[in-house]
Amino acid sequence: MRRIFPYISASIAAVTVATAFAASTAEAHAIWFAQRAKQLALVYGVGADDLDAVKRVPLITSVTGLDADSLPVTATLRVAGAIPVVDSDEPLAVVAATMDYGIWSKDAAGTWHNKGADEIKDATVSEHNFKYAVHINQMPSKPIPLIPSHKLQLLPVGDALPVAMGAPIKIRAFYEGKPMAGVDILQDYVNDPDQKPLKTDTDGYVTLPVRNQGLNVLVGIYVGKSDNPAKYKQMEYRSSLTFVLPHLPE
Repeated sequence: MRRIFPYISASIAAVTVATAFAASTAEAHAIWFAQRAKQLALVYGVGADDLDAVKRVPLITSVTGLDADSLPVTATLRVAGAIPVVDSDEPLAVVAATMDYGIWSKDAAGTWHNKGADEIKDATVSEHNFKYAVHINQMPSKPIPLIPSHKLQLLPVGDALPVAMGAPIKIRAFYEGKPMAGVDILQDYVNDPDQKPLKTDTDGYVTLPVRNQGLNVLVGIYVGKSDNPAKYKQMEYRSSLTFVLPHLPE
């Protein structure tokens, strides 16, 4: 696929986070990759709500590509109409992205503001949100590495993905490069976003059945301590792992 460097109009880049996302619920949304019109797109949303990812492209801080040997290759995001799509000169086995969604506080009335707790005197929640996405197009011949820019990352255990819905898959969660216990794992973020989450064990593992004979979007959520308590009380990390199980030949 020919790589085209992303173009973001000055008007989009100049829009402030507060203007673009004032109506958003900060902690509810994730980013993940999914096919749109035969192209791999970056999606921002929750459940079936596929929201405006183009407005949020300026918040993307990195895009990572890996080839079939888990070696780095260049990958970029390009705005194509209503969606940002992935471009690369070389075949991608894995693609990943990070988003710094900024500081958000919820007031006593339940409204979210793109401001710190020091600016919202009656804030009931205040947090700095980070969102990550890893998509496996094919399992590389070598283990998928931990990506330094991803504080929270989900990785499949083993050298192959299941091929049938209902088969078990073992996942391991890493936080700051180390296995992490107690990470909430949602098995089917698109079709069942309100499900009761599973939790990783003391070694960061969780085993669950694959939910879909098609796109699977798993999401891990971890809430950590603040590095700036005066502005926000916690830091939320939300990381997706996506892969597709093949359907029968047409």
